[in-house]
Amino acid sequence: MSTFHLSSKFKPTGDQPSAIKALAENLDKGVKEQTLLGVTGSGKTFTIANVIEKIQKPTLVISHNKTLAAQLYQEFKDFFSESAVHYFVSYYDYYQPEAYIPQSDTYIEKDAKINDLIDALRHSSTASLLTRDDVIIVASVSCIYGIGDPKSYAKAAIEIKIDDAITQKELMKHLVTLQYARNPLDPRQGHFRTRENRVEIYLPSGEEIVEIDFEARRVAGISRRLRSDLKTISHKLKVIKIFPAKHFVTPQSTLKLAIQNIRQELASRLEALKKEGKVLEAARLKQRTEFDLEMLAANGYVNGIENYSRQLDFRAAGTPPHTLIDYFHQRFGDNFLTVIDESHVTVPQIRGMYNGDQARKQTLVSYGFRLPSALDNRPLMFDEFSKKINQTIYVSATPASYEIERSRPHIAEQIIRPTGILDPQLEIRPTQNQVRDVIREVKMRIAKKERSLVMALTKRLAEDIAEYLKEAGINAEYLHSEIKTLDRSEVLKKLRTGDHDVIVGINLIREGIDLPEVSFIAILDADKEGFLRNETTLLQIIGRAARHTDGTVILYADTLTGSMRAAVKETRRRRKIQEAYNKEHGITPVGIEKEIHDSILGAKPEEPLPEGPQKEILASLEREMKKASKSLDFERAAKIRDRIAKIKKSW
Repeated sequence: MSTFHLSSKFKPTGDQPSAIKALAENLDKGVKEQTLLGVTGSGKTFTIANVIEKIQKPTLVISHNKTLAAQLYQEFKDFFSESAVHYFVSYYDYYQPEAYIPQSDTYIEKDAKINDLIDALRHSSTASLLTRDDVIIVASVSCIYGIGDPKSYAKAAIEIKIDDAITQKELMKHLVTLQYARNPLDPRQGHFRTRENRVEIYLPSGEEIVEIDFEARRVAGISRRLRSDLKTISHKLKVIKIFPAKHFVTPQSTLKLAIQNIRQELASRLEALKKEGKVLEAARLKQRTEFDLEMLAANGYVNGIENYSRQLDFRAAGTPPHTLIDYFHQRFGDNFLTVIDESHVTVPQIRGMYNGDQARKQTLVSYGFRLPSALDNRPLMFDEFSKKINQTIYVSATPASYEIERSRPHIAEQIIRPTGILDPQLEIRPTQNQVRDVIREVKMRIAKKERSLVMALTKRLAEDIAEYLKEAGINAEYLHSEIKTLDRSEVLKKLRTGDHDVIVGINLIREGIDLPEVSFIAILDADKEGFLRNETTLLQIIGRAARHTDGTVILYADTLTGSMRAAVKETRRRRKIQEAYNKEHGITPVGIEKEIHDSILGAKPEEPLPEGPQKEILASLEREMKKASKSLDFERAAKIRDRIAKIKKSW
């Protein structure tokens, strides 16, 4: 059995040892819920890593935003370099959900741009969960959305062994059933091609190419190589398991029955709509559903297949969809750990996903755009989520009452920072000319080669302030939710390396983000009481400067709100505790040193240029693009179009 082995030059210090011991012992005793209350910079991730090593359980780590998830993924990957550590977040760079606005009779078609790298990382996650024991998945709340039945996914996978009696044609037929696309000239993840007596399979994880050689109607050889190492020697294998190219996969043996069930649901729904006098809605639903069923019967897949997931999985109406958590259950049962990071934000986010999704889909069903079963393509309700997870550790510097009440008396505190760094110095200044004052403070930090953060209240304001700072000669950048997932990590990396002097943001640079080079934070309009300026939020923002020995936070305000007063009081309390500890143990505060990693974006292998005659390759790609467009698979058509443009430019 694979085991977790923690690799780090650091040893637990301060109150980390007591927290690690308490958490691990409680898990061994079967305690279901605990809280790790740790201040910023106290090494909460290191503590959790030590707990994982002690209990030796696969772990799901849930974060409330993709930027923090990326940071946690890198940290756990460093701690457990020999284990399967994966990153699982929504794979859309851009996503406009399908919707209908009755008031204006406006139908908004689903529009999305899938990030191939994140899609590959998701496939790596599920494949590891079904084949390895030492798995850590760092996920966003995307993990509570449906991704297909893990039993069907595992059952559909094919295992190939040396000397298996299978022909090249039979393997190709299997691959098509698993949603792999044949692409003889320009294969990429989820594709395959043949070369004489060899089949090359480009795994959906995006990392490897599997090569299977045939001789006399038998498997003569199996090898694999990294896509980035095209000139290196392949690794020889005796057996390999090939998982489907898509998570929503239905075995051919049950697909016909599923389609029949969808037709029965359609007939029942059409009758109901006609009784209500909704003739237009009935005609619309009939046309859309029958087209989807034709595509499903012909290809085993259709855009929007997730809307039929309940019928394809043969689930009862109202039952929850299969999610990433079910992949944990498929292999480990209840014997896995769930860590909810920054729980004061993540728990409410999980709780709020279901209602918004249902309101949008109910309108689509009422007006004939979707069958009622589409309502069961949804995120988990909070109660369903709570039942699916077992042993849980909530992690936060400011846990909410929910976590405290559920965990009591099992709350481990981490108030001491091993580095001896004190909580930041706080100062309150008037809002008049606050941006000019910020410029002066930022330039003082630039002179000392230190970085700064400026916290605004709106996206527009963040962009405007960043532009104003640039005009003042400061290398500034803004960061908010409209920045692409992987680009956010790149922006933060540039702040750390000094390419940016300051980042202007709203709340993406709040919980959990480690930026040890940041010595100054400006909180604009700190007295605007609300979600972005309540006690918890202010404490989290202040914590971003708690990794620098000269950490300073200025709150620009004209009145002293209750939230400001509470945040200042708590910060000073923590500062006194650390000062006393430093004095007792003779510790001189030392700034945190943290390695700057390449962003996940840099992990994507460069697509090699296709081999062969240029005209033939381009003609083939253009045919594929037109075919995808004709099938209304516009996402694939757009990807092929971009590939054609890239090839033409390179040649």
